[in-house]
Amino acid sequence: MRLQVETNNALADTVRSDPEHFQGLAALATTSPPAAAEELRRAVTELNLDGAMLYGRTGERNLDDPSFWPMFEMAQQLHVPLHLHPQSPPLAVREHYYSGYPPAVSAGFATHGIGWHYDAGVQFLRLVLSGVFDRFPGLQLVIGHWGELVLFYLDRIQQLATAAALPRPLTDYVRNNLFVTPSGILSRRYLAWASEVIGVDRIMFATDYPFEASSQSGARRFLEQAPLDEHEREQIASGTWQRLREGIRR
Repeated sequence: MRLQVETNNALADTVRSDPEHFQGLAALATTSPPAAAEELRRAVTELNLDGAMLYGRTGERNLDDPSFWPMFEMAQQLHVPLHLHPQSPPLAVREHYYSGYPPAVSAGFATHGIGWHYDAGVQFLRLVLSGVFDRFPGLQLVIGHWGELVLFYLDRIQQLATAAALPRPLTDYVRNNLFVTPSGILSRRYLAWASEVIGVDRIMFATDYPFEASSQSGARRFLEQAPLDEHEREQIASGTWQRLREGIRR
């Protein structure tokens, strides 16, 4: 628990040292959700951070486990987004689905190749199907890589909403509780698809520097040359994020 406090203090110091270039999302020790919720409150109201970044699983618990509800309640109360970061699949999944190749191939297959993205997308869908967004309708999640595969199968996934007896179509949750970023995947096809499915006002531009090679060159050019009008370009570049920040209750 102490490490999350020290980490967020150091992060806040960095932001204060150069607020023109830095903003921050808090780190939370999700092994104790009540303590994590209180640390989120402190990070936002006292340290001026802008939300938090989470993994989808903590030990054996998926993010939709009711034990995590205090964090969601606090995020909704503060009007701050939670960024759901990809996580390596459980070992059993890695062994059954991604092993059997040279180590570098198996590791990449299970992580940045596709394993991370399935894992994060599944965690978002678990939140929807378990009713988390019905209990916390103001909760806002951010996921990277153009939606971690969710947007591309939305029409197919919709059948699950009916089976789960959700009060709204699955597309409503995507368009009201989710923001997506490119994470350095500079693809016009993905931009067009995300714009159609989720709307331009739910896309926030982001790179993945230094991990994604395209983040190191061409990111500005991609956005400048994208088939967008000037208002859409400005919203994706920074306007949507600024609107989110302005709504935070500090």
